[in-house]
Amino acid sequence: MRSVRARAALGATVVVALALTAAGLAVLLVLRANLTDQAGLQAEVVAREVAGQLALDVPYDRLEMRDEEDHPVQVTDEDGRVVAVSKDLRAISGTGTDRVTPDPPPAAGGSADGDDDDDDNGTDNDDSGSGTPGRGEVDSDEPHFGNGTATVDGDTADYRFASVRATTSTGVTLTVHAGAPLAAEQEAVGTVRGAMLIGLPALLLVVAGVTWLVTRRALRPVEGIRREMAAITASEDLSRRVPEPGSRDEIARLARTTNETLTALEASVERQRRFVADASHELRSPIASLRTQLEVGAAHPELLDVPGAVADTVRLQALAADLLLLARLDAGERPGRTALDLGALVREEVSQRTGDRIAVTVSVPASGPDAGRFEVAGSRGQLARVLGNLLDNAERHARSAVTVSVRAAEGGGVAVAVTDDGAGVPPEERERIFERFVRLDDARARDDGGAGLGLAIARDVAARHGGRLTVEAAREGGARFVLWLPGAG
Repeated sequence: MRSVRARAALGATVVVALALTAAGLAVLLVLRANLTDQAGLQAEVVAREVAGQLALDVPYDRLEMRDEEDHPVQVTDEDGRVVAVSKDLRAISGTGTDRVTPDPPPAAGGSADGDDDDDDNGTDNDDSGSGTPGRGEVDSDEPHFGNGTATVDGDTADYRFASVRATTSTGVTLTVHAGAPLAAEQEAVGTVRGAMLIGLPALLLVVAGVTWLVTRRALRPVEGIRREMAAITASEDLSRRVPEPGSRDEIARLARTTNETLTALEASVERQRRFVADASHELRSPIASLRTQLEVGAAHPELLDVPGAVADTVRLQALAADLLLLARLDAGERPGRTALDLGALVREEVSQRTGDRIAVTVSVPASGPDAGRFEVAGSRGQLARVLGNLLDNAERHARSAVTVSVRAAEGGGVAVAVTDDGAGVPPEERERIFERFVRLDDARARDDGGAGLGLAIARDVAARHGGRLTVEAAREGGARFVLWLPGAG
């Protein structure tokens, strides 16, 4: 079952089925218990009425039993002998004995013998037989209940029996078993059970159908997103976007996130295409120049421009190194976390630049509150590359002065500023110069300018180290590039 709608409908149906089944069983049990208790209460009332008469020494054959057809009664003595039964009782079970015919009284004592006394005692016997109250009592303890059957006037049914003890004035203990029919309980339970058996499947069908429709409607935008993503994959057209539903639920957020991902992917692919095109164009010129010089040298060795070939080779090597570094940065390469002194790194890089057109002035505090506070964490090679690119750019545009300074930045971190006294960078171009293969109009000559990758590499490396690279106007009138890096701590 691979459909989310089908799984949701099945799960909801199973849960509702279990809940309804448990609730139905609880209702049936409670209903049966209540009706059984009511039948037991009716049986107890009848049993206590008969027990009260016995306690008053009413003769067995004169016991008044109401509703004998609905409430069968059986009276037994201490020995389990049946002494009285209700009218038309033909069979009984569940009371301890199934006999329904009263046993003859014992040879001595009992009510029957009392009726046969001589005339001198007749008055007393007549008073006793008429129900004159004696000294007997009815057991006040909770009666014993049980279920059984009884056949009254040819009809057999289930009954709830209540057993109550009574003691006559002569000390004879009798037990009255009175029953109440369970037909009402059985009919009610059967009716409820039948209604549940009919209604439960219908309700489960309704639940399954509603869940299916609701889930289908809820997942309809997801299907639209899937179809559009499949079309984008097939057409490779990253400019397309998935439909965004007007709701504010999780599906709408999924659609917006998907479109944001497609936008970022489109920009990345476009940047990669532009990078490949620009790299191909930039590589073509030095390779073509170098090939031309080598072909001329092969044909006419005396015309070979060795310095020019070496210069083209060096330029090609630098361009290849820049492209490889950009490729590693785009691949997400993480820089190292080696602790290094940025002031010492600046001095070292400047000391190695012996062929610069303009001497670089270095300003790194050797004493005072800022001395020794220039430690950062990162890749020494990549940070040296950033400094080299910034100095190359300054040398290319400066008129007479290039300055590099290191200081502790406000709020923490270390700031390196590279300043020249050239023409500066127009405000509208200060972000554009950090794009790849971008050269301003006054730096387009390949002999004077680079390939337009140095500043892009510098900003990418700074960002990989958790820092930033910005450009602003210098007080001398040129450009001031500021590299900020977080401290090693």
